[in-house]
Amino acid sequence: MAAFRTRNLLLRLCRPEDRADFMALERDAEVMHFLNGGPVDHATTDPDAVTFLMPRGTETDVWTARREDSGEFVGWFCLHAESESRAELGYRLARRHWGQGLASEGAAALVEWGFETAGYCEIVACTMAINHGSRRVMEMVGMRHTHSVVLEDGSIPGSEHGEVWYAVKRSDWRERKPTT
Repeated sequence: MAAFRTRNLLLRLCRPEDRADFMALERDAEVMHFLNGGPVDHATTDPDAVTFLMPRGTETDVWTARREDSGEFVGWFCLHAESESRAELGYRLARRHWGQGLASEGAAALVEWGFETAGYCEIVACTMAINHGSRRVMEMVGMRHTHSVVLEDGSIPGSEHGEVWYAVKRSDWRERKPTT
């Protein structure tokens, strides 16, 4: 499936024309706070040399999210296959769309797609321990905290608190399928 709709969003596989919107997210200090400690300097940063995803519109596992009613760019969601049975969820939204439930709405749709269409048995996600907004999204889509990791690199403010991992198995998700 190349696209699907939620209550407020149209999610479709990304395209090269999404590149400018993706890069604008990376230039926003608040959006990138928990990933890079601030905005990405595109003149000096190689997307293949960082520990976070910097999509450019050619990825097969990144979905561009736009408002269903206006077509306005909201952000992106990713479901990256780690194996045939396990995928990692990721997302990044433009700041003006925070706090509206759109991250949970898009993430829930992609988790459902991952279990029902792609056939994954488990979906995982991670964030910095102090990123309470992202942790709440993971919980809203049915994920539970599985473990924490101490981060050796303390270059990003808050990284001293570590990273947290969340997961949901298909069988558990079906039992408590979230509604967003």
